[in-house]
Amino acid sequence: MDGKRRRVVITGLGAVTPIGIGAADFWQAVKSGKSGVADITRFDASQHTTHFGAEVKNFQPENWMTPKDVRTMDRFSHFAVVSAKQALQDASLNLDATDRGRMGVVIGSGIGGLNEIEENFTVMLEKGPRRVSPRFIPNEMMNAAAGNVAILIGLRGTNYAVASACASSTHAIGLAAREIQWGYADVMFTGGAEAALTALGLAGFCSAKALSTRNDDPARASRPFDKERDGFVLGEGGAVLVLEEFEFAKSRGARIYAEFLGMGSTDDAFHITQPMEGGEAAAKAMTLALEDGGVAPNKIEYINAHGTSTYHNDRMETAAVKRTFGDHARKLAISSTKSQIGHLLGAAGGAEMVATVMAVYEDIAPPTINYQVPDPECDLDYVPNEARPMKINYALCNSFGFGGHNACLLIGKYRP
Repeated sequence: MDGKRRRVVITGLGAVTPIGIGAADFWQAVKSGKSGVADITRFDASQHTTHFGAEVKNFQPENWMTPKDVRTMDRFSHFAVVSAKQALQDASLNLDATDRGRMGVVIGSGIGGLNEIEENFTVMLEKGPRRVSPRFIPNEMMNAAAGNVAILIGLRGTNYAVASACASSTHAIGLAAREIQWGYADVMFTGGAEAALTALGLAGFCSAKALSTRNDDPARASRPFDKERDGFVLGEGGAVLVLEEFEFAKSRGARIYAEFLGMGSTDDAFHITQPMEGGEAAAKAMTLALEDGGVAPNKIEYINAHGTSTYHNDRMETAAVKRTFGDHARKLAISSTKSQIGHLLGAAGGAEMVATVMAVYEDIAPPTINYQVPDPECDLDYVPNEARPMKINYALCNSFGFGGHNACLLIGKYRP
């Protein structure tokens, strides 16, 4: 480390989402306004107040790892490993020509191996404690995703997990970028994974009255910033990005999607689940990201919003954007990918960062689908219902999590 901050670029994308497996399929579905929300099929949700979610379907992890590896991992680790291998392939990295000690992993998750917890607790109740799997702890622990990515790809550098609820993978990406900026790594695999769409996970969020109960129309249940929103939709999935030091990427002729410029991070210090009225701390996170990247507020064209489709979050985020950007707020294109994929919790920021990167790369603002009834308290431009071709030189990606965690990432169009 020489004290000089190094440039960080994004060269690989991987995604396992409710609307597409693989970043290319995911992005195509985003642009077309596809919804991944439907009645739950993985378990019987008929006794829950919400019967639907955003499931990852037609997912075959055995196409990316051995049957043994599939058996010895929780579903959230499957999402992480497959996304990471997709990102590796997309980046065209030659691992054998790279110092593996200079390549690391930071993966975020809000909950970790909830499937594993449910299954083994049931086994213990029905068959006794001696029948609990010896793989239980290594499978359910939150750092299992990061560890498994490193093991199966062979990455020996910095490796850890980040947990900050719905801001987990956004924090993970920013912290991974800093590993490169300050000289500790040349390549980082980073993002998030979550598989909390289980009977227990759904029941918990139902009891908290956080979810939409639009059981008669699931595909249109997630409606961020719409006046008739009634809660978020629980989703699952994973996304991983490959970040590289600019000169390293340039020397190997890598395709560069965008440049990572900055991160801002704050906490509301207000309430464990409800965001702070007025969005002061969220606005500060956006301001810090802009300052970190040296970009003036009036240079931002697009924001991928946290946009959960809940009453409190959407009005808070709207207020935070106005607080950050002043008059420029009304010139911004703002959209919520959660309208299509639901809320991936700790993986949300990873998937939404992939969408933000592609928005900058292709100059297309993704839509907020299901936007029908304007809310006077949410009165900005949310790119309603259809993707919008437009010049995007600079963009922000927001994530706000239970615990008051606020994280914001700034990226820009790559310029040699």
